[in-house]
Amino acid sequence: KKPNLQPPALSWSSIPLDLAGLVLRLLPAHADRARFASVCLQWRAAARQQLLPRPLPLLALPDGTFYSLPYTKPFRFPGCGFAGYQSACGSWLVFPRDDGCFLVDPFSRETVTLPPLSSVRLRPPNAVAKWSYEHGAKVADPYVTWMHMKDSDKLHISKLVVCSPNLVAALVGIGYTSQILMCQPGALSWSVRAYDRCKRFEDMSFYQGKLYALTKGENLLVVNISDDHCTGDPQVSRIGQVIKGDPWYSIAFTNNAMLCKKLYLVESCGALLMVRRTIVCRIPEPGLYSEAVAGWSAFEVFKADFEHSRWISVSTVGANQVMAMTRRTLLLAPMT
Repeated sequence: KKPNLQPPALSWSSIPLDLAGLVLRLLPAHADRARFASVCLQWRAAARQQLLPRPLPLLALPDGTFYSLPYTKPFRFPGCGFAGYQSACGSWLVFPRDDGCFLVDPFSRETVTLPPLSSVRLRPPNAVAKWSYEHGAKVADPYVTWMHMKDSDKLHISKLVVCSPNLVAALVGIGYTSQILMCQPGALSWSVRAYDRCKRFEDMSFYQGKLYALTKGENLLVVNISDDHCTGDPQVSRIGQVIKGDPWYSIAFTNNAMLCKKLYLVESCGALLMVRRTIVCRIPEPGLYSEAVAGWSAFEVFKADFEHSRWISVSTVGANQVMAMTRRTLLLAPMT
């Protein structure tokens, strides 16, 4: 009998994990990384072990259609629809639920529930609103806190940040005024400092293990988090100012135009950036309660200088970075 001189057939799973990891690092698109991990168990393990740069943003339309940059062809996730999401939080889609919300990862189908806004644990637990009266009318005294707006039916979540598998932070408020709430995924209630002054928070970001918030006045705040000694739940222990901003505010012109701004807080190439978007808006019918129509925009980028407690103007968001903007969020991702 003649010996079999043919080499044994090799499978994709026989590729060394370090070599598979090198291939994975060349895939910047969400969809390509998902396809890579679905080849076999070994490649899935390689995908979990690799420390990868952030992928290109996944663009989601309200009807559940997705675009995976740099590809131009739309796609849908098989077997389920994701229409009706409210916003995006990192790789999570945010869906409304009663007066709260839940998060869904469209790739893994993992779901995380968050408490309703009607269920909030106060610090201190026996806090009550303090009011004063002027000319027979009840007014907040001396400023608006969570206790003054907690029962409003207009409460909404303007920003969600998944800091870790055990910590979610949210900006919750009415209009432009909001407060920072904390919870664990799947918990029954949020935690809030009842007497902290509500601010005009513009954005929030988790950077190098700490949570930072940006106000309308371009002040950068660091949010210190601790565990409740009784329940073990996360809570805001202190909010401190890191950088005092030197802001400008909206300017109205005589031709029904207004110069407005929107601020974003993002991380890029190891730095924390504030992106200031200047917008020229027009009010179609002055004197009526009509929404302003946004015109052209201009962008300025500032880097947080923690050593000298200041914002430094920079001319780029970072080498090989592309800026993608949604209605509420600005994303930075590597260019191919």
